[in-house]
Amino acid sequence: MTLETSDRASKPPPAKVQGNRYPFWAPKFWHGMTFAVWMRFIARNRFAVSPSRLHIALAITFVAAINSAVSFVQWLFLERRVARTPIEHPPIFIIGHWRSGTTLLHELLVLDERFAFPTTFDCFAPSESLILARFVNRWLRWLLPKRRPMDNMAAGWDRPQEDEFALCNMGLPSPYTQIAFPNRPQGEEYLDMQSVPPEEQERWKAGLQRFMQRLTWRSNKPIVLKSPPHTARVRLLLELFPAARFIHIVRDPCVIFPSTVRLWKSLYDVEGLQKPRFEGLEDYVYRLFTRMYRAYIAQKDLIPPENLYEVRYEQLVRDPLGEMQAIYNRLRLGGFEQARPQIEAHLAKEKDYQTNRYELPEATRAEITRRWGDLIGQLGYPNPELAEQA
Repeated sequence: MTLETSDRASKPPPAKVQGNRYPFWAPKFWHGMTFAVWMRFIARNRFAVSPSRLHIALAITFVAAINSAVSFVQWLFLERRVARTPIEHPPIFIIGHWRSGTTLLHELLVLDERFAFPTTFDCFAPSESLILARFVNRWLRWLLPKRRPMDNMAAGWDRPQEDEFALCNMGLPSPYTQIAFPNRPQGEEYLDMQSVPPEEQERWKAGLQRFMQRLTWRSNKPIVLKSPPHTARVRLLLELFPAARFIHIVRDPCVIFPSTVRLWKSLYDVEGLQKPRFEGLEDYVYRLFTRMYRAYIAQKDLIPPENLYEVRYEQLVRDPLGEMQAIYNRLRLGGFEQARPQIEAHLAKEKDYQTNRYELPEATRAEITRRWGDLIGQLGYPNPELAEQA
């Protein structure tokens, strides 16, 4: 069984959902912040909100005040028990560059009901989700579109989500803060965190630990996390969870580059508090890829070989069942035959899903070779001129 990848796109279209503009009522991720976190967030950016998006900032301020009250209730009744919750099961980290297939892999793996995962609402409102999740999932589903704006994949409060958004909304520094303020370059050092002071690294680790404890308190199962920035943080993750397992997915860089440019354009447009100018965006994509994979290649040997599986996106979409079984076998997850029916049903449901195929100008291909050539070969793509084989 294969997943289709046949449509073509040469220029990123405006952010749309099911053919319509992203609904104006849909919340931004920053709506999940508490008031104190929100005030620090916009103060660090000198309140540089575009006039056309000032109403969004005012709405977030109002909601943030409510979030603080709800967060206090969660802290009062649950946080002590959460703080005493041990994380007994080693987590599974799905890592890889943006647009490399991490979302697909995450959704396939968490079909196994033996695993837990952070939902969109967990990551949207990490300080309130333990007491609000059921209410929101039941009564506020209409707030979110059914499809993500950047790739038309399914969206929803209870679907798997990147924990990086949760850490950002908890007030921890992140490269994702640039999504909110796209005209103010910031946060790159928090991708690999190698130049971040040790006390900041410890604060970040404590934040991730607490988020994991909340997920574990709710469901004492192994947690599957997916976050591209974690690709550059292997050392820190192993300091927290020495027995963690890692699944690293790679994809043809000649597809990664235009798809990532499209991703940031879409997120800046949909989530930004500034009207984005997209200045220096392509150079930003080049820099982050280089920073991410220099860190990953330097740190990957810290992972015990039996706890790491590396997969190519092209092979995953060509033989998803075979690759999922290989992941289960390599990482000793067990229970693949029990999970197989759910995986097969999901693949059948999504069999008509189509991704974008990009036709790059020769000058862009040459620049990808110049900027990423030394890393591309180490990722299993020795000829960057080859188009994606899907």
